[in-house]
Amino acid sequence: MRPPIDTDYPAVSAEFCPALGFRNVLACGTYRLQSASESTSGRSKQTRVGRCLIYKVHTEGGEDELLEQVQDIEMPGILDMKWCHQPEDSAAVLGIADADGFISLHQWNLDEGHLNKLHSTSLGESDALCLSLDWSNRCFPSRDLGSVVVSLSDGTLSILKPENSTGLVQVESWSAHDFEPWIAAWNYWDDNIIYSGGDDAKLKGWDIRQGFENSTFVYQRFDAGVTAIQSHPYVEHLYAVGSYDSTIRLFDSRKPLQPLQRVDVGGGVWRVKWHPSAERKHDLLAACMHDGFKVLHFEEGSESGFGSASISKRYDEHGSLAYGVDWCYSQDGRSKEGQSTLIASCSFYDHSLHLWRG
Repeated sequence: MRPPIDTDYPAVSAEFCPALGFRNVLACGTYRLQSASESTSGRSKQTRVGRCLIYKVHTEGGEDELLEQVQDIEMPGILDMKWCHQPEDSAAVLGIADADGFISLHQWNLDEGHLNKLHSTSLGESDALCLSLDWSNRCFPSRDLGSVVVSLSDGTLSILKPENSTGLVQVESWSAHDFEPWIAAWNYWDDNIIYSGGDDAKLKGWDIRQGFENSTFVYQRFDAGVTAIQSHPYVEHLYAVGSYDSTIRLFDSRKPLQPLQRVDVGGGVWRVKWHPSAERKHDLLAACMHDGFKVLHFEEGSESGFGSASISKRYDEHGSLAYGVDWCYSQDGRSKEGQSTLIASCSFYDHSLHLWRG
């Protein structure tokens, strides 16, 4: 593997594009708190600045990958990013959640070979940060953009729906958590169901058909805040939840108050990502903050099909907080043996982006 990339600003998010024909495209989001003395805006308060860095991955024989930077988009500090899953003949669209309370959409321009800004929507109050976002159409890609759920630092969640095929409009907003809701995610198998987790150490479920005065369930047997949730793209009812308490729990949506599995991974969990291939549906990638990045393999068995977990790979080459991580969707991102997949990971204080395999 090549030496890591210096992202200049602290790096918080790494996302490979899932769209066919663009699976060698990697987005990295960065975030920096800029002091008043550094600001050129004339404002006295601190500002949060960021960049969306776009790379193309080139393979030069064997497993030696080269990252070519093709774009650097200046914008407010980035907290989260997700590519939209759409049919194969659709253009690739990246959604970005930023520190000024905006969700912006950026579409890949095939002729120019980079992203163009498509749309931007302001959410919440002026001082609320958009902390996370998730698209509803992971399992069932739709020709439109799908719906987006967003968590904001003021404790609210918002739902955005597509408008005129090129943008999003906010249709719902409600108070969901007492402290920052670090994560909100769809049940990819049922776009009526949303999960959220926050600094109040609570995991909550929401059914949009029942309104938002009360959650459908609250699981609160965490020792710290809930930071990561992802529904399984190949196994209905299953989703993974990560927490600052250094555990990853697997849940069945039909029995939300009793975890199927509980795995101590160390370091505090920030992101979890199921493998994008059905052949490796038992593998989960985790960013473990103070303890690097890990690939977990769940044994087949038990009633759920997911038994005890072991760490099949760990990556400890980063020098600071392990935050952003993702699998490459491309078949080219896999080794000749078909057993390892290209992974991008990024870390905060050393503003570093790495490629490795797991």
